Amino acid sequence: MSEKFSFDIVSEVNIMEIDNAVNQARKELLNRFDFKGSKSSIELNKSEKKIILTADNEHKMKALRDILEGRLIKRSISIKSFNYKTQEKAFDGCVRQIIEIISELPSDKIRELIKIVKNSKIKVQSQIDGSKIRVISDKKDSLQKVISYLKQISFSLPLQFTNYR
Repeated sequence: MSEKFSFDIVSEVNIMEIDNAVNQARKELLNRFDFKGSKSSIELNKSEKKIILTADNEHKMKALRDILEGRLIKRSISIKSFNYKTQEKAFDGCVRQIIEIISELPSDKIRELIKIVKNSKIKVQSQIDGSKIRVISDKKDSLQKVISYLKQISFSLPLQFTNYR
């Protein structure tokens, strides 16, 4: 019997890196002249995996998002890991935006990825394992081809390839 090789496709984010990026964004917010005397804030809710932005107006909300996204990118966190909800009115004429942190592959994205792997015509098997996809093959070369193929496509979530064996 031939030996089987495999790897897992996951979409994970490091919540500690997000926490560090949010803390850096808060420090920048305190030092920015255009935010002096503002009610703007950035809050991270780790348990609910949400970031809450509050700003005085639309213009400051855009600047707040830019600050946060800049800090996230510097810490190598993909912006694709975030789901921006619509802005809503908050207290005293302020606006609030909730950003959900996507920390695993949703079932619809898992099915979409499996379809992409099958359509690649590379001879591998893929199976769902909770919130990850296990790709199995007799040849390591086939697994390498799948990884490089998935890196080339533009997928809506950041993908990582783990447990390569």
